[in-house]
Parts: sequence; C-alpha cells; structure tokens
Amino acid sequence: MIPISGHAILLNPGPVNVSPRVAQALLRGDLCHREREFGVLQARVRELLCRAFTPDGDYTAVLLTGSGTAALEAAVASSLSPARKMLVINNGVYGARIAQMATIHGLPLVELTSPWTLPPDLTQLERLLREDPAIEVVCLVHHETTTGLLNPVAAVGAIVKRYGRVLLVDAISGLAGDTLDLAAAGIDLCVGTANKCIQGLPGVSFVLVRSAAMAYMQTLPPRTLYLHLPMLHSHQEHHSTPFTPAVQVMYAFDEALQELLEEGVSQRIQRYRAAARILRQGFEQLGLKCLLPPELRSNTITALELPSGMSYEALHDALKARGYVIYAGQGELAAKIFRVANMGHLTAAHFRAFLDTLREVLAG
Repeated sequence: MIPISGHAILLNPGPVNVSPRVAQALLRGDLCHREREFGVLQARVRELLCRAFTPDGDYTAVLLTGSGTAALEAAVASSLSPARKMLVINNGVYGARIAQMATIHGLPLVELTSPWTLPPDLTQLERLLREDPAIEVVCLVHHETTTGLLNPVAAVGAIVKRYGRVLLVDAISGLAGDTLDLAAAGIDLCVGTANKCIQGLPGVSFVLVRSAAMAYMQTLPPRTLYLHLPMLHSHQEHHSTPFTPAVQVMYAFDEALQELLEEGVSQRIQRYRAAARILRQGFEQLGLKCLLPPELRSNTITALELPSGMSYEALHDALKARGYVIYAGQGELAAKIFRVANMGHLTAAHFRAFLDTLREVLAG
C-alpha cells in the first residue's frame, strides 16, 4: 500500500486521508499574509483551480478561509438581487441547508422538493421558472452527500439557461469526484472545498464564478462582510486579502492542486469510479443492500442499509477499533443506513482490506 497521513483509513466524505506530500506542505514555514509571498501563493492557488476545473471557460476563483459551508453561504448571500427570489432544489440535507441559508439572510425563497432518493422533477422546475419571472437564482447540489445521489446538473442547467436565470451549484463533495463541465452546464457559481476529492486539508474553500456573474454581483448591495464574494474577489485580484487567511492550510491546498493536475482530473475521477466499483461488488458479496440504484450513485459515496440486528454505533465502533472510519446516515435516514466514502489518497488495496475487515465484523 502507498503511505497515507494519519493512523486511520477515513471512509467518511471529508476530511480525507491526504498524501505525505500534502501533509508535509504544512511545514513550508511561517508567513505573514501581508507579505508579497502570500500574494504569490494565493494567486497560484486561484490559477490552479481555474486550470483544473474551468480550463475552457471564463471563470474566476475566489478563496475563503472556512469550510465548504462558508463558501456556499457566501455564494448564496452574494448572488441574489433585491426583491428577486431564490429557487432551491432540495432533495437532501445539503439542499435543505441552502434553503436554511436563504431564510436566515431574508431572501425570498421557493423550494422544489423531492424525496432524498430521487432526482428533481425537471418538468416542475421548468414550470416554476416559466410561471415566476421573479426567480433569479436556482440552487442545486451536485452530489447530495446525504445519500450519494448525483443530481442532473447539465439537465437543470439547460432549463435555467433557457429561461435566462443564474445557476448556483454546490459541488463541495463532487468536484474531482464526478465529471462536471461548468461552462457546458451553464454554471454561474460553483462552490468547492479543499478537503474532499481535491485531497487537501480542511480550512480553505472557494467559489468559481463566471466573469459576467461576478461583474453583476459587484453591482449588488452586500448582505455580509466576511462572506461578501465581490469584496473578497476585489482584494484577491490585487494580490491582497481583507482578513487573516489560513496560510499553512493554503500551502497544503496548493500542493494538493498540483497533485491533482499531475494525476489529471479525469484520471482521478476514473480512480474514484474504480474504487467505488471494488467496494460495491464487495458489498453485494456480503449481502449488503445499496440505498440507491446504480444509475443515481456518485463515484465517491455508497449509502447502505444497516445490517439486520446491528446498530450504526456497533458497526462504527467495531470498524474504528480495526482502523477504519465510516459515516452515519443523516436526518430521517440516521437509524437506517451507513455510508462509505472512497475519497482521498487511498488505493484499491486499502478498499480490499476494508472489505475483508467488514466481513470479519459482520460475521461477529
């Protein structure tokens, strides 16, 4: 097996196991964020993000110190015109979180809800946009981590574009894990984080913004100070930062992005797809039942029904004692499922060893 940082194999959807190279980047040295060297680092990370995820599109990257949720709230709070409405497609915990953000910021809200195990109703989406011209921004989660469901971003984007609206996509757990062509899908704001499929560390997140969308947002009144995207973008364009960033975590993010580009984004997606195939074949052999049908599953998370007679706590603790960390279900699924992620700096050998351990635990 290739070496990883840390002592446990993390099969949760972030934070993930990172390479020794990324972990070592934390030790590059102390640096004041007001010095020229930090401006160079920040500019390089922004450029690497665009090279990785928007090589053919007219996008700019905005960095934030905070979790992916911070970047998502920045996108939600910065993108809507006064007196217009935000439509949130809600088919999981993270769609619901976007709606909660909109409500807290006092944004007029329309929700299109569907069961957590189903994609949104596109006919209903089109009807809502056709009948309500006040809807300006449509929000969608790319990969709904709640269940591992991959939402139809391209199909939603085509409808949003047809009606001339703005598309905001939470791709926090999807970027570099499943294919996402921002320009082709008509995405105006795409939210991501360092510590999932990019294989960096928690503490830095980002929003990729279409240049025209950024120009428009600069005309809107701010709703927040720390999370105001146009203000952050303006500082970063001048190689500055308005607040103290997580410098050492940015070092690690820089290294993780270089690793990603060396591997290739499409090659990483293929690696994750192959890992998911190994796991799902193993789960089937163990008699475990997947929550979703194959056509709805992402490359990086598998939601499974809990084995009969076994609680999540018992399963989790038995696996953790053997060096593996899995993830609980959320909300209405908390007592019904567990989740296994295959993100991070892991190999096929790690996943096969996990399956052997899982077999041992299930056998009692």
